[in-house]
Amino acid sequence: MKRLLTALMVMALCLCAASAFAADGSWERVKSAGQLVIGLDDAFPPMGFRDDNGTLVGLDVDTAEEVGKRLGIKIMWQPTEWKGVINSLYAKKFDCIWNGMTITPERQKKVAFSKPYLMDGQIATVRMDEKEIKTFEALGGKKIGVQAGSPALEAAKKLPNAAGEIREYDTNPKAFLDLEADRLDSVVVDNVTGRYYMASRPGEFRALPGYITKEAFGVAYRMEDAALRGMIQKAIDEMIADGTMGKISRKWFGEDVTNPAKW
Repeated sequence: MKRLLTALMVMALCLCAASAFAADGSWERVKSAGQLVIGLDDAFPPMGFRDDNGTLVGLDVDTAEEVGKRLGIKIMWQPTEWKGVINSLYAKKFDCIWNGMTITPERQKKVAFSKPYLMDGQIATVRMDEKEIKTFEALGGKKIGVQAGSPALEAAKKLPNAAGEIREYDTNPKAFLDLEADRLDSVVVDNVTGRYYMASRPGEFRALPGYITKEAFGVAYRMEDAALRGMIQKAIDEMIADGTMGKISRKWFGEDVTNPAKW
């Protein structure tokens, strides 16, 4: 009898949750409109940016467009100022924010995030032909380059063994030029930026395994829009399972950085 009562209580809770999930009307609103409006900063390669022809491209763009196809809706992109992007979301200028948005405790108080779909953070890169440096520990005493004013500087200071020298550069490409020329042993860089740069220069650099720091990316929704969040999450989960997310990732990064099993 006790087991039966427990089972009935679980079923009742599930039904209540499902009812609440469907009742907010957010998915029906988007479905009826036939379009999902997404807010983004359109100058954030490789997540969302303009190519030489002015066309919006990027990993987030490809992912959202595929979700739109699977859900039978059109994707409309709304470029917006990043500084006020959450205020614009609640002003209903768009339905969600999909633009490599880092999941932070502060933001979680204001928006409802999807599951992480990509792990960002700081990584360490070396030349492809480097044989001795295989782990973060091996960077002890080495010359490391970082972009001045970026989180990479603090990440480089958090390595297991202290670097021999940390050189600051105006831009990441300048640091990579010195790495290529053997004037540096490693460049510590944001994962998204670093892997995109490496993909554009195949065979020249590689990333050491793991992350020095981790910062997950998620899609952000209004707190009350649970039904919409659930429908899009289901599509993303299916894309991870059937390899579509991996294919999109390899297009932009040369490897699959969207598989949670590798984080």
